[in-house]
Amino acid sequence: MSAPDSPAETLRAALDGLLDGLPPKAAAQAVDRLIANYRGATPTDAPILRDRADVAAYAAYRMPATFEAVRAALDAFTRAAPGWTPGTHVDVGGGTGAATWAVSATWPEERPVTVLDWAEPALALGRELASRNPLLKPAEWRRARIGAALSIESTDLVTVSYVLGELTEESRAAVVDAAASAAGTGAVVVVEPGTPDGYARVIEARGRLVDAGFHVAAPCPHSAGCPIVPGEDWCHFSARVSRSSLHRQVKGGSLAYEDEKFSYVAATRFPVEPAPSRVVRRPQIRKGQVLLDLCEAEEALRRTTVTKRHGALYRAARDVDWGDAWPPEEGTGTSGA
Repeated sequence: MSAPDSPAETLRAALDGLLDGLPPKAAAQAVDRLIANYRGATPTDAPILRDRADVAAYAAYRMPATFEAVRAALDAFTRAAPGWTPGTHVDVGGGTGAATWAVSATWPEERPVTVLDWAEPALALGRELASRNPLLKPAEWRRARIGAALSIESTDLVTVSYVLGELTEESRAAVVDAAASAAGTGAVVVVEPGTPDGYARVIEARGRLVDAGFHVAAPCPHSAGCPIVPGEDWCHFSARVSRSSLHRQVKGGSLAYEDEKFSYVAATRFPVEPAPSRVVRRPQIRKGQVLLDLCEAEEALRRTTVTKRHGALYRAARDVDWGDAWPPEEGTGTSGA
């Protein structure tokens, strides 16, 4: 009997044929406009996903990348909160549901799920795609205005991914506060594009969550202030994404993958075990040594050099990746995410 498809493969299968009947040029134009909106800094008071063409283009182009970014953030979160599983999940501004797919892949069991979005075409397509995932078939797709008047029912986990950039400053604050209130004794995970503006929105959300009594689980090794100087750098990570034919059509090139840059924060009401430090840049592997740029629990950024004389630690450093915890978990030889 063949092995079951991975969640990512199931999602890709669900996306197959989504653009049938939509002229390639129209799909490419829709994607270009969506990229401008999602990567831009101009907030809007209207849904970005306006019709079926927009939603199809968004889902085919962006869902795999959003899925991988959110799943990477959740993987780091689970390492700081081992043994915790959300009994319920609300996805704010969930669109076609990429974050719900990531949550079900991280904790693969059926649970009550509510997806809130203000674009009915996105909700409709999200519901259609979710019918391919047995864990998401019971999910409720509900239209809601994502802004200052947002009300979220009590839940264990709230995800807010790739949505804060669409909102005004006032609405961003209200959405984060609503997520914090709804999470009760649970957790909130915020994911944004890995740009300076996306990082700034994440840091803003992080501050509001900490002020509300949350503990930062990941990526930070502490809940104190970020040591990065605003305007000089930004904290972001990378997730590998297989490129679809639409990716290649819009961006050109022949690579079968691309790297999705993202910023995130995962915070909880309950005590967590954050990483001792986090690798915040791609490691530099040189002859006989590895250079690691770390964010440390002492609220500082530091570069450390691991050489051959460090033995097992050096071998682990050669395998560590950008975004991983450091040093390795005892007995694993690797650091994990």
